[in-house]
Amino acid sequence: MYATRLLRVFAFVCLTLMLAAAFCVAQHNDSAANPRLQKAYRFQQGGWTYVHLEGTPADIGFQHGYLLAPEIADSFAAIKLFDTHESGKSWEFFRNAAREMLWPHIDAEYQQELQGITDGVRAHGVALDLYDIVALNAFEELADYYLPWLNKQQKSANPPGLKAPGNCSAFIATGNYTKDHKIVIAHNNWTSYLAGERWVVIFDIVPQHGQRILMDGFPGVITSDDDFGVNSAGIMITETTITQFEGWDPNGKPEFMRSRKALQYARSIDDYVRIIKDGNNGGYANDWLIGDRKTGEIAYLELGLKNTPLWRTKDGYFVSSNFARDPKVIREETTFDPNDMSSSPNARHVRGDEMVQQAKGNIDVAFAERYLADHVDSFEKNASEKPQGDERSLCGHVDVSPRGIKEWGWDPYNPGGAVQGKATDSAMAAKMSFVARAGHPCGEDFLAASFLEKHPEYSWQKPLLRDMKAGPWTTFRAGQKGSE
Repeated sequence: MYATRLLRVFAFVCLTLMLAAAFCVAQHNDSAANPRLQKAYRFQQGGWTYVHLEGTPADIGFQHGYLLAPEIADSFAAIKLFDTHESGKSWEFFRNAAREMLWPHIDAEYQQELQGITDGVRAHGVALDLYDIVALNAFEELADYYLPWLNKQQKSANPPGLKAPGNCSAFIATGNYTKDHKIVIAHNNWTSYLAGERWVVIFDIVPQHGQRILMDGFPGVITSDDDFGVNSAGIMITETTITQFEGWDPNGKPEFMRSRKALQYARSIDDYVRIIKDGNNGGYANDWLIGDRKTGEIAYLELGLKNTPLWRTKDGYFVSSNFARDPKVIREETTFDPNDMSSSPNARHVRGDEMVQQAKGNIDVAFAERYLADHVDSFEKNASEKPQGDERSLCGHVDVSPRGIKEWGWDPYNPGGAVQGKATDSAMAAKMSFVARAGHPCGEDFLAASFLEKHPEYSWQKPLLRDMKAGPWTTFRAGQKGSE
């Protein structure tokens, strides 16, 4: 029996090595056949797909589309299913919006990159066109910002109850709050598990112009989109969305382009703020946490459409969990209630402040990992127990909540929550590095079959909803080659 087991293990190892060798040979052959791919590569580690892209905008796009073609096809199907189901609109509606509302306002550099992605996926046999790719890039802002605005403009009868989402938990700290008095920044991405289990790409981008970028991201999208990244000029960024935000400027520039451009070209906090505000269309309105490792300064930009207040400090912290901070933003641009302590954004705000204040002087990346994995519900006051995460915990598990999240239009037991986490500090950012964990930051797994058996109301997701297994905390850096 022992010999048989050894033979099986040996056979498995041989098969794994053969498959890996075949992949390497295929990638080498692709690069030899197409010089646009020679500087690009991909590998798997810790549940993530790491992709290195380098060159002109068109080349970066082509590399992105070609190397991630299977993931882009799969992710496109998931986004198409979700957006058409939730909005009641056909995919053609989103394509038309991409062509008419977004494409004319995209800078030439990023038009070339989007066309390159289209060319790359098509070269790999995936039948998507340019406006499919543009709509995919705008999957956050078209359904939840543009469409509600359009329904109001057209005075649509009985429109779907679409609301700006409230995704993510984050913090940034510096000065006396951190162990080395430099910056620590962390973020976990809250979204549907349908999208979130696919939000596991690490992009290392060396553009022809601007700064090198290391960020997490979604297949086929030119920006991080849950927005965590560092650049070679020392800028460190993340964000969380502003709950129940309302507003859209049809003449503005898409948020997905502005956020990519800001990370690519900013050399200072002022640069980042200026670029992200330029052409602000109100789409995907976020609270931005920004750090500059060169100066140790951090900032909090509340990017509404009418109001854009900015706070800065070299000794302090900001937590963010989808609550608007500025009274004018709350009053003029949202329907959010800052006094309802049972709401997910407010409960996480309370817990975030509590954790950071208790850890003052000891905040580091290890603390950040604990912060992103925390299950305490500050409203239910379950800290003395071994708590189960829910919609009010920093590590969100809405799929177990009988309340759902009314502010976002998430029904009870909605299959969504924290789908991955990332963290870094100034020392890591100097090496263009961060840690990341795929799946729930707490390490728990989501199992699709057992969930759907309990909650058949979500069976419409069954064709594409998969298990979301948590990976280990894994360190990534720019220029990494394989699982180093």
